[in-house]
Amino acid sequence: MKRALISVSDKTNIVEFAQALVKQRVEIISTGGTKKVLDEAGIPTISIEEVTGFPEMMDGRVKTLHPLIHGGLLGRRDLDSHLDAMKEHNIQPIDFVCVNLYPFKETISRTDVTPEEAIEQIDIGGPSMLRSAAKNFASVTVVVDTADYTKIIEELQTNGQTSLETRKALTAKVFRHTASYDALIADYLTELSGEDAESVTVTYNKKQSLRYGENSHQSAVFYEDPMASGFSIAKATQLHGKELSYNNIKDADAAIRMAREFDEPVAVAVKHMNPCGIGIGETIEEAFNRAYEADSISIFGGIVVLNREVSLAVAEKLHQIFLEIVIAPSFSKEAFDLLSFKKNIRLLELDFSKAAESGKEMVSVLGGLLIQDQDWIAESDKPEWKVVTETKPTDEQIKALSLNWKVVKHVKSNAIVVGNTTQTLGIGAGQMNRIGAAKIAIEQAEGQAEGAVLASDAFFPMDDSVEYAAKHGIKAIIQPGGSIKDQASIDKANEYGIAMVFTATRHFRH
Repeated sequence: MKRALISVSDKTNIVEFAQALVKQRVEIISTGGTKKVLDEAGIPTISIEEVTGFPEMMDGRVKTLHPLIHGGLLGRRDLDSHLDAMKEHNIQPIDFVCVNLYPFKETISRTDVTPEEAIEQIDIGGPSMLRSAAKNFASVTVVVDTADYTKIIEELQTNGQTSLETRKALTAKVFRHTASYDALIADYLTELSGEDAESVTVTYNKKQSLRYGENSHQSAVFYEDPMASGFSIAKATQLHGKELSYNNIKDADAAIRMAREFDEPVAVAVKHMNPCGIGIGETIEEAFNRAYEADSISIFGGIVVLNREVSLAVAEKLHQIFLEIVIAPSFSKEAFDLLSFKKNIRLLELDFSKAAESGKEMVSVLGGLLIQDQDWIAESDKPEWKVVTETKPTDEQIKALSLNWKVVKHVKSNAIVVGNTTQTLGIGAGQMNRIGAAKIAIEQAEGQAEGAVLASDAFFPMDDSVEYAAKHGIKAIIQPGGSIKDQASIDKANEYGIAMVFTATRHFRH
């Protein structure tokens, strides 16, 4: 008679799986809570103690780490020396292993978890059994995913055994699973220690296959960080529309990063990962009107994020434009009914209450990976801001500078943003020189630059941008400072009566 070892924390469908094994004349070995569930279902089981002759101890830390278990898993059926050793030591082969691990991820996801509680959820015996069984896939069927139960039973019922191809696939899944499990543990303990790790192993779970990548000849898959913040595109709920594309996901990520900068009602319109218009207001409708007016051409085919519920009044305006995606905390029923009339528009709900959560971000390069903290600073705090010109900014200009400084950090460098107290007016993105970005932003402002403010993501290397801004009516500038020619820019601002603020914080975005 064949044997199966079943020990699971996720007991979904485990009774049905065990019943199906018993019907195939498979003897069940089980442990702890799993054994109790199977016994209560009337399924005959053998306890680990009966197999090993050794009691469970140390609060369950030691129960399956025994030669009579691992010998039964690792013993090769095609080698006489292994079979002789198994016979000599009374080791019976184990042909099926069904194990899933202690809920470490779920434990550390709790806000109140202590390190002691987390450590108790580090599974030792489970990964050991999985790895032993997976190594011996020529003879042992190992399952870690409840979704695979049906396939295993179907093969047993049809052929009396699982196929080698199936066992190979299950083995690969096991090693991916244990690697992911260990990566979460390593990351958690590394964070506790505060060390810069000498190596890093990242783990992500598949969310969906994509039709293609950045271009149609590139294949792509969307993977989700198992510990992703609630405020992330991976955690958004899609209510309507076709699946997100690779470029949709990148644009949506950029858009929600911008929206989280604001507590007041804000509307963010994005094209190709750059803002094309951002507006704030007393209401979300007012905010959207200003975002739309900021660039009514580029918003076509773009993504809009609103940080308040979408009302029917806002939906009526959105409905008149071709948009790829609308993201908001919620949609009123009337708004949803109207917007969903268009079958292709994607409507996503996102929990904005978690917008302040931050973490690491990773970017791949040929042959490597760059990891850094997200560029997340509460820009409402201005302890480092310093007025460096003879002309001081008015309260209204400070408000305008603050808004546009929040925006420029999300524009690809070299970046210049021109705007006022409620909206952006012109955005110059991704230029090879700063004067080029300034010219684009001011030109896009279309005559509205008179009396507006200008934000620069990094310092001015020379005074030409300041002079160009002054000649087009800019009255206040915000920039990090830090150039060896800062004084030249200050002098030029003084010459034209412009107020200039240094923030001491650079916001390059490559």
